[in-house]
Amino acid sequence: MTNSHEARFGRSPAPADPDVLLALAAGHHARTVRSLGSSEIAGHVVKSYAIEAPGRTVADQDAQAAQRIAADHLTSAYLRGSLGLSVLLVHAGGDGDYVLVHTWIEGYMSDLAVFTGPAGDAGQLRPGRSGLAPCVWEAAVLAHERDAFSRHVLLGDGALEERLAAWRGDVLAGEVR
Repeated sequence: MTNSHEARFGRSPAPADPDVLLALAAGHHARTVRSLGSSEIAGHVVKSYAIEAPGRTVADQDAQAAQRIAADHLTSAYLRGSLGLSVLLVHAGGDGDYVLVHTWIEGYMSDLAVFTGPAGDAGQLRPGRSGLAPCVWEAAVLAHERDAFSRHVLLGDGALEERLAAWRGDVLAGEVR
């Protein structure tokens, strides 16, 4: 437990391996995010994004493979309390490919499925290991989507159709860190 006096005056515990943490910081870079539009998949309104590491691209066939994975996952999402709104991330990463299916569920909560595989081989994408969570770039997109969902759907004015149109139109594009 950290002494609050120590924390206030700049003294804090050291990370487990400072060299690893500093190497991670030195290699951190921007990744490109672009919208792949919105569509209906397995009874859900789905906003889709591409996230691209330097030198990698999410091609049309990658997006289509991700949509098939999302369809399989979302088919049973109502059993997990789905509200029918989802975000699909197709990430051409530096160390492999990732597909994330984030779904808003009952009680202001969300459901997240992460699929991983080798770079450039969408046929090898499989559910990620237990406990796997979004990386820093994926989390940036999901943070935007949390804000967009709250702003347009939960706090928005007007009919639900108008709120959903505003949510679908609020997309993140450009570089994220």
